[in-house]
Amino acid sequence: MKKYIAIIAILIASSSEAFSQSEPPFGMSEIQAYSIFYENYRTGNYDMALQFGKWMLEKKPTEISGLNRFSLPRQFERMINVYAEMSKQQSDPALRSAYIDTALTLFDDVFETFDENEIDHYTWYFNRGRFHQENQSQIRGGMDKAYEDYMRAFELDPERLTQAGDGYYIQIMLSNFVSQNMREEALEMIDIAEPMAGASLSRSIDEIRDGLFRDPEERIGFLESRLENNPDDEAIIQEIASIHESQGNRELAIEYARKLYEISQTYENARRLAAYAQSDAQYSIAIRYLRDALELTTDNTLKRNVNLEIAETFQNMGELQNARQYARAAIQLDRSWGQPYLRIANIYAAAVSQCTSGRQIERDDRVVYWLVLDYLDKAREADPSVANNVQRQYRTYEPVLPSSEDKFFRGWETGDEMKIGSNINECYAWIDETTRVR
Repeated sequence: MKKYIAIIAILIASSSEAFSQSEPPFGMSEIQAYSIFYENYRTGNYDMALQFGKWMLEKKPTEISGLNRFSLPRQFERMINVYAEMSKQQSDPALRSAYIDTALTLFDDVFETFDENEIDHYTWYFNRGRFHQENQSQIRGGMDKAYEDYMRAFELDPERLTQAGDGYYIQIMLSNFVSQNMREEALEMIDIAEPMAGASLSRSIDEIRDGLFRDPEERIGFLESRLENNPDDEAIIQEIASIHESQGNRELAIEYARKLYEISQTYENARRLAAYAQSDAQYSIAIRYLRDALELTTDNTLKRNVNLEIAETFQNMGELQNARQYARAAIQLDRSWGQPYLRIANIYAAAVSQCTSGRQIERDDRVVYWLVLDYLDKAREADPSVANNVQRQYRTYEPVLPSSEDKFFRGWETGDEMKIGSNINECYAWIDETTRVR
């Protein structure tokens, strides 16, 4: 039996009913255990999800009787997330690290279990790289391991990694090559990535290529001496900020980015500061700069994108009504774009989680998911390119829709119009929309 860390031993030892990890707990059927796992995973009860999901990691069922479209790789993905979330809940550093170590063990198991016809290796290397990066404080050499995974992903599909994050991952890898004096490796990556780079990455490549042939500290000293004579020179300030960013001097990079914005309030400079704030989870500051960005461009495509980004940021803050407002603004700018409709569907699903926090979900709560499906339908109707995404989300929400029993006890008939608002619960008053019984 594979060893999935000391945590499992701790959990089993603390349980009054220990069970084999290769079989569902407490003599349950596979579909029963999976259903409890999924519901607890969906609602964020990760401790319970862990206990009812870990048997799948050992048994590795390729299907579960009675469950359509079961995907074992998807369960590995969920369990990795469970261990990551459990780590965040621990006050003991050793336990935090142990949960992270287990998640990494699962990544290894995925690569051992599934071949390239069963999983997209690029995606799994990329996701493991992000996992290393996001949890680097808990992983020895975590950032170095992230770079290794990003490099594997780049070797598998250079174009996808070049375009990921608007070139962010190529930028940090090149910056790492520069900091490690790995000039040849940086130049080799530039040769491959540059023909596929967008405008933002192309600018960064120009700066990084230039930096490959100058000592950063000497370069900064030189630029700062020039800035003394030209304090409003935007190009110099931009280069200093970029070098500080590449050297990991993030606070100084932000300082110069702010100085640049004071001199030149442009869309690009506002977006840069918004990105810094978002990466630090300073959502209110991010929204301030994103709102500035809205005022600094006349390009409706940029405006729709920023509106949607503001919507997502408000949702991260738990301000769902504000989130919906900006998603609606994105729809007004481009009714043929499916993403804002998907965002509103996500916002309404988040409303259920928010309104049922600390209590059981009830029949009336479940009707909100009909409205969620309405917006998924709108997304697909407006933008056929999101059809696959909509289908995946349908499968996510269908298990939590009102059941036939729920409809019977409430007297709901298919096609009946239903108001979603304070009539359900005061928590939903802001939604104030109408759906129909499905």
